[in-house]
Amino acid sequence: MIKGKAAVADGKGNFSIQEIQIGEPDADEVLVKIMASGVCHTDFDSYHVWTKEFVMGHEGAGIVQKVGAKVTKVAPGDTVILNWAIPCKNCFQCKNGNFSICENNSPVTSTNQDMPGHAASGSTLYQGKPIERSFNLGTMSTHSIVKEAAVVKFDQDIPFSSACIIGCGVMTGYGSVINAAKVKEGSSVVVLGTGGVGLNVIQGAKVAKAGKIIAVDVSKNRLELSKQFGSTHQILADKDDEGLLKAAEQVKALTHERGADYAFECTGVPALGAAPLAMVRNAGTAVQVSGIEQDITFDMNLFEWDKIYINPLYGKCNPEIDFPNILAHYQNKELLLDELVTKTYSLEDLEQAFDDMLAGKNAKGVLLFD
Repeated sequence: MIKGKAAVADGKGNFSIQEIQIGEPDADEVLVKIMASGVCHTDFDSYHVWTKEFVMGHEGAGIVQKVGAKVTKVAPGDTVILNWAIPCKNCFQCKNGNFSICENNSPVTSTNQDMPGHAASGSTLYQGKPIERSFNLGTMSTHSIVKEAAVVKFDQDIPFSSACIIGCGVMTGYGSVINAAKVKEGSSVVVLGTGGVGLNVIQGAKVAKAGKIIAVDVSKNRLELSKQFGSTHQILADKDDEGLLKAAEQVKALTHERGADYAFECTGVPALGAAPLAMVRNAGTAVQVSGIEQDITFDMNLFEWDKIYINPLYGKCNPEIDFPNILAHYQNKELLLDELVTKTYSLEDLEQAFDDMLAGKNAKGVLLFD
């Protein structure tokens, strides 16, 4: 058994840094020494909502320490990025190429889990008993044992702090543009909300060679930051602009009075779930990126005419293809990753990292492990 530390949620809305023990990987598993873990709104929400003890964290990168007998794609010493949407490659969705919504392994969509985001593991012990891990990973920990399908090897010269965020926020934003909406070269794109995911939608649109990338936010500072990542136009929205309908008029003024070809909602605000429909032209595509799951009311007039509204999970991630592509764009300076990481923290400073995230101080905060 290896002794380690982890952020452990108590199932009652609290967390603390605790000692854990890590066992041996099974035949199809990999033991990873975590070097960096992203700090995400999902992590904050999960420990307030989920009602079991679990190891927190779902964005990670590290170094392989041990592998199971059947593992072939990585070896001890390899550097890897962790992927939380782990494909089984055998279910209906995987056979149709929808790896991010695997029917067997996805903590979000599978029906064989007793609670979304948790996967039992006898290899991780807390107070002598097995403890579950957030999104099958539990990256806010010094070590984690994960399925072979949950790791993607990389050889690029990239800090672990930048590599770890590929596994959720970067992939979600980039993939929503490239894989889900399939943004066309020269098209017009609107991005509602320029936090971590929104900035990566902007970057994805830049990679897709969109002709006009319009950032919409209520924060002047975030709009200014969006320029660095590729926005060509910025609209400062009013917090009292219901449904962002006034902002939509400004979008139309920038797009020949038609509306944009594509609009991406990245705010996470349920009341803005329909807002991208107001931004797009007839036969345009609206994309709900931020994972709104609450009941909301839609004005069906916003769908007129021939508009498409899609709700992709995790940018339709195919990790074996998308992660290497993202790393290649990084190497070619087409995607900024280092610049996304505003501040790094120790595991013991996780509470401060959450406070800074909620205050909007960071594009992205990251935990670093020794």
